[in-house]
Amino acid sequence: MSISSVHSGLIYRNPKPHLESRHAYFPSLAVLRDGTLFAAFDLGSAFEAVDVRSHYALSHDGGMTWTAPIAVPLPSFPEPFSGTCRFRCSPDGALVGVGALWDRTRLGEGLANPETGGFVETHPFLIRSEGGSMEWSKPAWLKAPLPGPFEICAPVCFAPNGDWLWPASTWKDWAGHASHGMHAIVLRSSDQGRSWPAWNAVMDGRREDIIHWEIKLIGLSDGRLLAVSWTHDAKTATDLSIHYALSSDSGCTFTAPRPTGLHGQTCTPLALQDGRILSVYRRTDQPGLWVQISRLDGDNWIDIEEELLWGGASHAAGATNPRSATTAMSSLRFGLPASVLLSDGSVFVAFWCVEDAVSVIRFFKIYIND
Repeated sequence: MSISSVHSGLIYRNPKPHLESRHAYFPSLAVLRDGTLFAAFDLGSAFEAVDVRSHYALSHDGGMTWTAPIAVPLPSFPEPFSGTCRFRCSPDGALVGVGALWDRTRLGEGLANPETGGFVETHPFLIRSEGGSMEWSKPAWLKAPLPGPFEICAPVCFAPNGDWLWPASTWKDWAGHASHGMHAIVLRSSDQGRSWPAWNAVMDGRREDIIHWEIKLIGLSDGRLLAVSWTHDAKTATDLSIHYALSSDSGCTFTAPRPTGLHGQTCTPLALQDGRILSVYRRTDQPGLWVQISRLDGDNWIDIEEELLWGGASHAAGATNPRSATTAMSSLRFGLPASVLLSDGSVFVAFWCVEDAVSVIRFFKIYIND
């Protein structure tokens, strides 16, 4: 088997970086019913700038060319604020976005408190477009059943029983308090996002001082759900192998987290049509963005093949000291991959990266050859 790259290009790059600072971060992808590719990403003058807002672009030729970015509609909120949003298509073809607006009234401060490792106040919201029409519903605040702030890194996952699941991680507030500690959770809606009354843990390492960041959740062909996370040991200030957990009851319970063997940080899995799993992740033992093919033998993660997708010796992962990990976000130079299956059997991958001092959204179109 071989992983072959067919084409690489840009979804977005600031067309006039010599005139204005405009950087792109944090993509998410969806394929609309008519085959149109949808890519959402955040645009702002800097990584944690107050002017960061979510936008989207469309491609009608398989990702080769893209429209100019269009702003995602946001709920009314007093300025100053910044925001983000992640998207996925529901089984009935609706485009569903879950995001948050961040309170930026602490002028001169970033998203995190360098003294406590806490985060600014987070206000989650939900937005949708029926059938990929790009006619948006009025953004609605997402009332969570437990206090935030929350890490916003993953779109909604649609469980086999019809529930909507939003994977997130709890964080410390600005003062450094976390009433529920820091762990990976899933919020649950049984009425297609109108209310979110329930939640449960996905990966809970609080007793061992293990932190699970950037939780991602996907459905597998056998009906189970797969969760993966960037896993950090706060006691030793080291990143562990990316961990995974499985659910056989639509996300109500999960197996104990286990290591995948992937030495990396942010990781996004994709279920392939033959039951295998394609994971794109920022590697830590070797620099760059890597792609791996694996399979599950029961509950056991089996590596098959991996290859470097982008980067190299000059593209190492960021620092993850437990005290400074949250505040070191701005030192990162690439990450948060997204991926979707296309009708021709290829996989379309997008991620953000800094190239020539500008943060762009780059894509790869790859085939998995048997």
